[in-house]
Amino acid sequence: MKAIVQTGYGSSDVFQLREIEMPVIDDDGVLVRVQAASVNALDWHLMRGIPAIIRLTTGLRRPKSPVPGVDVAGTVESVGRNVTRFRPGDEVFGMRTGAFAEYVAGKERNFVPKPVGLSFEQAAAVPVAGETALQGLRDKGQIRPGQKVLVNGASGGVGTFAVQVAKSFGANVTGVCSPRNVDLVRSIGADRVMDYTREDFVRDGQRYDMIFDVAWTHSGSDCRRVLTPNGIHVLAGQSSRKKPSILPLLLAPVVSRFRRQKLVSYIAKHNNADLVALKQLIEAGKVTPIIDRTFPLREVPEAIRYLGEGHPRAKIVITV
Repeated sequence: MKAIVQTGYGSSDVFQLREIEMPVIDDDGVLVRVQAASVNALDWHLMRGIPAIIRLTTGLRRPKSPVPGVDVAGTVESVGRNVTRFRPGDEVFGMRTGAFAEYVAGKERNFVPKPVGLSFEQAAAVPVAGETALQGLRDKGQIRPGQKVLVNGASGGVGTFAVQVAKSFGANVTGVCSPRNVDLVRSIGADRVMDYTREDFVRDGQRYDMIFDVAWTHSGSDCRRVLTPNGIHVLAGQSSRKKPSILPLLLAPVVSRFRRQKLVSYIAKHNNADLVALKQLIEAGKVTPIIDRTFPLREVPEAIRYLGEGHPRAKIVITV
């Protein structure tokens, strides 16, 4: 089968389209023919191997798992004899390492039936970004109806899901984005949209119960000033693509011990139940995946370069 293989760490030149062996499943396995995958900030960080500490788990000189990609949507090709939830021909989406390939193998827990009415491209855009938004707002931020929530970075992959998920919980949502994305963020349900070139949310006098922060553009002290007394600042996912750091992940729990206002930093973990919850929100019409552009499998290097160096709106999808 054809797959993108990462030969080392560095620029997007480390990705090559190669012919490799198809994955083999065991009695508990599910083999999926990939129709679409999507690009995440995780792929950009793993391409560069930065921060270097991640290489202790991913591989010192090159990735232990050579085929990148995590988000996937496709059709079940075959299943092991112990698999009960899926059968060949089922349309599924989910998370599994090795998504930038014609086939990917996983377990039942890695996949969920594709939402009714959604294309494979739209479904592939959901898992990592959708779960990051859901877990950050619901679990870390403990969102409640009527709260004022600001999404900083509202037009990106995670941000577009965060705006819609927050609205589904009954929050009043302010989205912060660039000028070209104001209409997009308004169209997905934001009650108020701020163009960051004209307005600064830390200086406009508004207070928020939660700042869901994807962009990480302001200091913690600036953000605290615009939080309510019991407000929470949720730092979503990894920090800047240019200068990634794990320091906020380590400091947030310590800082929060000494303040009423909480600071939470996290990296989402795949949870099958959360993927089901996102499927239900999509089928209820409360969440719609937004796609910036698509690239064919052979152009994965260009897609990841576009993510890292540009300012994509919403999700970048790979068609297979």
